[in-house]
Order: sequence, then C-alpha cells, then structure tokens
Amino acid sequence: MVHELWITRIFNDYLAGPANSILNAVHFPAQDPKHPWSDWLVCEIVVVAFVLIFFGILRRRLSVDRPGKAQHIFEIAYDFFRSSSEEVVGHDGPKYLAFFGTIFLFILFLNIVGLIPGFDSPTMYPMVPLGFAVTTFLFYHYTGVRAHGPGYIKQFFGPMLLLAPLMLPIEIISHCARPLSLTVRLFANMFAGEQVYLTFITLTKLLVPVLFLGLHLFVSFLQAYIFMLLAMVYVGGAVSHEH
Repeated sequence: MVHELWITRIFNDYLAGPANSILNAVHFPAQDPKHPWSDWLVCEIVVVAFVLIFFGILRRRLSVDRPGKAQHIFEIAYDFFRSSSEEVVGHDGPKYLAFFGTIFLFILFLNIVGLIPGFDSPTMYPMVPLGFAVTTFLFYHYTGVRAHGPGYIKQFFGPMLLLAPLMLPIEIISHCARPLSLTVRLFANMFAGEQVYLTFITLTKLLVPVLFLGLHLFVSFLQAYIFMLLAMVYVGGAVSHEH
C-alpha cells in the first residue's frame, strides 16, 4: 500500500463509508474501498477548513479604528492585488479581484501546508494544479463571453477574416495549451521543491533544512503569484476590446 499520512489514515478509518458512497454515486468507485481517501484530498480539505475558520475569525475582528496585524497584512495584499489587476487587465480588473485573490491565497496555503510535519502540499499532486488550471480556463472564457457576447468568438479569427483559416487552429491550440502549461508549471515546481526539502531534511537535521525551508517558502509565494498573474493576463486578453 502507498504511504499514508496520519490524518489520511483517520479519514480512511472513520469516513471510508461516506467517501465510497459518494464515489459510487458518481460511478467512479475507489480502487481500494478500504482506503478511498487520498493524501492530497485530505490535506486540501484541511486547508479549506483552516481558511474558512481563519477568515471567519478575521472578519469578526475587522476594525476601522484599531486594525490588527492580520488586517494590516491583508489590506496591503488587497491593495497589491487591486493595483496588479488594474495594470494587467485594465480598468475592469477590480471586477475580477475576488477570483484573483482567491486563486492566490488558496494556492499559497496549499503550497505551504507541506512545510508542516505530517502534511503534504496538495499542489505537488498533478490533479490539484489541473483543477486550478481548468477553473482559470473556464473563468477567463466566461469573462470574455460576458464582456463581448457572441462577438468574443471573433478573437479566434485574427484581425482579418482572410486570415481566419490560419488563425483559428493556432488560437485553439494556444488556448488548449494554457491549462497544460499552468498545471505543469505549478506541479513541477512544487514537486521539485518538496523533494529537495525532504531529501535534505533526511540527510541533515538543522542548518541545511532551515535554508531549504526558506527556499520552499519563497517558491510557494512565487508560484502562487505567477499563477495569479497568468490568470490576470488571460482575463485581460479575453475582456480587452483592443485584443
């Protein structure tokens, strides 16, 4: 059997029945009914629960007169996200700020949870980055259709109707390659960072792991930012009238 995290073992011991019921209902039965829960899924559920609790508590403590440290940090993050969206997407960028901010924070928390002993980063499993990539793919096409209506399809034909037979397949391939590039970029970097960190923490016990811990944390922030930035670029291209 594949190595199982301690928290995944708890899920499989006590929640295997509900998981199997859901999987059977969608006609996707588990390969091992005794262990239907995967490490990446359990860690993702833990992160979702943490995010909901953390921001629920933070929301209650929001104050105009006496803002706390966490509120200051997220106000700075909000200003940064807003200015980035206006710079990349245009004046309509703040309309999609909720999506950009959610993508960044969720990926960031999924990246850094692997630094906690006993947990894995779900983003080092390809199906998790793929889920973010497909969501981004669908979202930017949705924003394009919403901004331009049926005329959004004209973006695939190029600047001249004469070039449409050449541009259409190129555009289709280009757009289909975007989810793949988003998936591979996030998965490969997080998987490599996790393996390097685990290797050095096995070989040494203190100094070198601390250095790679800092590197892993930096990569976690960087990859979350790059994913968000690319999402902004795609949305900007979809809603731009000049494009």
